[in-house]
Amino acid sequence: MLNTIAVPLVDQLAVFEFGVICEVFGGRRNDPDIPDFDFRVCGVEAGVPLTTAAGPQITPVFDLSIFDEADLIAVPAASIRTNYPPELLAALGRADAEGKTILSICSGAFILGAAGLLDGRDCATHWKYIDELRARHPSARVHEDVLYVEDGNLVTSAGTAAGVDASLHIIRKELGMVVANTLARHMVVAPVREGDQRQYIERPVPRDSKDGVARVLEHMTANLGDDFSIAELADYAHMSRRSFTRRFAQEAGTTPMKWLASQRLLASRHLLETTTLDLESIARDSGFGSASIMRKHYRTQLGTTPTLYRRDSQRTRQSE
Repeated sequence: MLNTIAVPLVDQLAVFEFGVICEVFGGRRNDPDIPDFDFRVCGVEAGVPLTTAAGPQITPVFDLSIFDEADLIAVPAASIRTNYPPELLAALGRADAEGKTILSICSGAFILGAAGLLDGRDCATHWKYIDELRARHPSARVHEDVLYVEDGNLVTSAGTAAGVDASLHIIRKELGMVVANTLARHMVVAPVREGDQRQYIERPVPRDSKDGVARVLEHMTANLGDDFSIAELADYAHMSRRSFTRRFAQEAGTTPMKWLASQRLLASRHLLETTTLDLESIARDSGFGSASIMRKHYRTQLGTTPTLYRRDSQRTRQSE
């Protein structure tokens, strides 16, 4: 159950990354599909102002004892240094030992590394800091060209806006796809993005119904089970193949076939969460054609199986 969010701050805090955490977990949406989290900003000492890289100070209301109640500890970026507060590092170590979910954004990974949380684990940080993170923590497996990495209870994200992707991943995992997608719509961001920064659009809303690409997106969404060729789609859009490929990438952020695969995956996840249909029916209705093909996509894209995904989503609903 994801309810209480603890956000530990240190001096020279990065304001944007802190704002990402506030926007995802601290906002009040007045939407029945999005829960209001118990959002707590903390420091080594409550009431002691901390500096930010942008200049203004932020005063945490709570101290680190709230880690005991937290379901998620979200660590924003801060100026990289060698002397992070030892009290914070010890508290993070205890939280990790207890299996609490811990998120870092951008250079926040260095705080986790200083606490010993990255040793022997997969992780990510901003591309500018990859070499330094590897040098400081040679046993850590630092990934490039990813938005975020999950290793057990640890989720580390790349720079800046990748924190949104990692945060939505946690929401999606803990509370389900419907909550994550609804929140993404409120934030006007893509609910799922690939690791190479290209975006997927969950359900495209064409900006102009006369636009060829918009009509193709509508057509593909309505016919997820069809096998399309680039030539067929270009003809449907009344464009040359070259123009269509370029325009599609501009509008959807990826290739037509990858976009179609992402829509099938999203459709199947929704059916797994909200219906009791058997896997063959879900595979057919979402466009995969067969349960075996659907299982392959789940293994490669989500690292799980449709059955396990449904079980986990049911457990989440039962705990709410």
